[in-house]
Amino acid sequence: MNRRIGISGLAIVLGSVLMLSLAWGLQHAALANPPLLGKTAPKLAIQTANGDQVRVWQLQGKPVVVNFWASWCEPCEAEAPQLEHTQRELQRVDGTVLGVTYLDASPDSRRFVHRFGLTYPNLRDANGDFAHTFGTDRLPESFVIDRKGDVVAISRGQVRPEFLQRAVKLAQSS
Repeated sequence: MNRRIGISGLAIVLGSVLMLSLAWGLQHAALANPPLLGKTAPKLAIQTANGDQVRVWQLQGKPVVVNFWASWCEPCEAEAPQLEHTQRELQRVDGTVLGVTYLDASPDSRRFVHRFGLTYPNLRDANGDFAHTFGTDRLPESFVIDRKGDVVAISRGQVRPEFLQRAVKLAQSS
């Protein structure tokens, strides 16, 4: 009887390890090759934190770094000055950073923008629909869109200076 329980227990453990390995592999593959990479960015309209409506497709022909953030997100705070610096560089090539607050209260978002002196447009995604069209619900996350409107790079988590430098080079060469 003990031997049968031992074999059954071993089979359960091995089956669990196999399932976890498979799940990890599928998740890792999805992160390594995000669905939007190399595809046309979603064309939607969304409101700014001030209530104005912006049609994202109007930015086609311009290189854009779309950054999803929230005022309560610590990595978002850490990357804000870097994104503002990138905005100044992108403006030289008729591009922009486009901030998108994700599930964040308007007053908190406005305080964040003011506190970090952000000059790039910041839109409000009050219900998460806009972020979901980009395939994200994590913060921070950034997407580089070239002049053709294609997503050419994605940064998951706090954006690194090297990523932003690459984004500006892509923008300048497209």
